[in-house]
Amino acid sequence: MTWPLAIGAILAGGLARRLAGANKAMLDIGGSTVLTRLIARLSPGVGRIVLNTNGDPGLFAGLGLTVIADSLPDHPGPLAGILAALEWAAAEGSGTEWVVTVPCDTPFLPADLAERLHAARSRDNAVLACAASAGRTHPVAALWPVTLAPALRQAIIEQNVRKVSRFTDRYSRAIAEWGTDPVDPFFNVNTAEDLAEAQRLASTYPGL
Repeated sequence: MTWPLAIGAILAGGLARRLAGANKAMLDIGGSTVLTRLIARLSPGVGRIVLNTNGDPGLFAGLGLTVIADSLPDHPGPLAGILAALEWAAAEGSGTEWVVTVPCDTPFLPADLAERLHAARSRDNAVLACAASAGRTHPVAALWPVTLAPALRQAIIEQNVRKVSRFTDRYSRAIAEWGTDPVDPFFNVNTAEDLAEAQRLASTYPGL
């Protein structure tokens, strides 16, 4: 089945406090930055990739990405990055109806993410879809309809919603499940220990 093209959005707008403010997207894993790895994995299932970051956009020059900042102040969390991506998609004029979001700290992201999220949403006739592995859902690795942008803006600004699941619980949500052999594809790098483990995994399984 052919799925509608989505825009991919890599969310890198956080402060990375547990990594002393390091730019997680530019960490080296197996000889490539996490960002380069994410671009390669997202590209098969999306028509275009944007990067949500509140840092210096010049750091990402040459990667061919459109860089968008949060449209809300004070770093209100990943929902702000999701909102920025949805609103950018709505405004850019191509008629794209879907956005696939991923966190910037998942170096082993599956290459079939967009395809399987679309399939899960279609299977369940749901409003949106998110990934799961090892018995846990990953609400930031998700497929969002662009039409949710106004409701999300209202939830953040007027209702002080900050947790992604608190917003998504309002809608029907399909789950796409991945296995974890040999590596959980949604392993994320939050600490120095996580970074060391990601580097070990990339060395042990160089095809990942």
